[in-house]
Amino acid sequence: MKTTSMLVRRLCAAAGLALLLAAPALAQTATQTAAQPAYPSQPLKLIVPYPAGGATDSLARTIGQKLQEAWGQPAMVENRPGAGGTIGNGFVAKAPADGHTLLIAITALIQQPPLMDKLAYDPLKDFAPVTMIARSPSMLAVPLDSPAKNLKDFIAMVKQSPGKYNFGSYGAGTSSHIQGALLNMQAGIDLVHVPFQGAAPLVTNLVGGQLASAFIDSATARAHLKSMRPLAVTGTQRMPGLPDVPTFAELGFHSFDPYGWFGVFLPAATPAPVVQKLSDEIDRIVHLPDVSAKIEALGLQVAGGKPEAFQKVVRADAAIYAKIIKDANIRLAQ
Repeated sequence: MKTTSMLVRRLCAAAGLALLLAAPALAQTATQTAAQPAYPSQPLKLIVPYPAGGATDSLARTIGQKLQEAWGQPAMVENRPGAGGTIGNGFVAKAPADGHTLLIAITALIQQPPLMDKLAYDPLKDFAPVTMIARSPSMLAVPLDSPAKNLKDFIAMVKQSPGKYNFGSYGAGTSSHIQGALLNMQAGIDLVHVPFQGAAPLVTNLVGGQLASAFIDSATARAHLKSMRPLAVTGTQRMPGLPDVPTFAELGFHSFDPYGWFGVFLPAATPAPVVQKLSDEIDRIVHLPDVSAKIEALGLQVAGGKPEAFQKVVRADAAIYAKIIKDANIRLAQ
């Protein structure tokens, strides 16, 4: 009995000593936790690396308004266009990693490194993916009076007259250019690339018959589907509005799976809890009925999701585009 009592006293003494030794560390941890302000603790800046008025800008303003309503902090959209989006992207890469400066980016963010010799940032190292806002498949379309009724017909038609047919894109190095180059390589054809400055002139020339074909995103094509003939769509599934148009994958082509996307990023060193809190809130926002309706009205598909899921998409898509760009020898002058 005496031995047991002595053992208990020794154990209690050891526990007390352990607590005494741990007290400074526990106090420091508590102080550090208390010193960290709740997020967000100041106004949010949503950086759009493109001019006002486009889909990226529209999505940013919708998200910003909802963040402001939910968190009670001002959420201001800043347009920082120029150099294909690299100016705005670079601004966020160097911003304080506290979660208050957000980048609203598109797929071009991860297409730039293999296209350009010098970038002030690395999209895979300098940004933390937060969540995908929306995604958009693209389609290969031809004018209504084209003799090609499907992709097989189109490829046969192009092969019969080398150098005669072309495809339009939104400009050199854009997704539509990359997709056209991929089709050329995989189908063994020689469509001539015709770059345009934006969606409006591209659609006008396709519908008017000045182009033999064009790769157009679903948001742009939506209002003009009755004036063109889609032959195939990118992505892993057929488009809801075009159930009779097959995917490129169904037709035996590969690497057309990536969707165009709009997503939120933070500087890479942003604390994980901040990234997660912002991700959870934006995921909630994009699934609100009024926000989902706005996204779908733009011809886009509602996305959302966790940071890990978005990061997986970003890295997988970057690898696919890097290989296509290298194989097709696509470069941009700087």
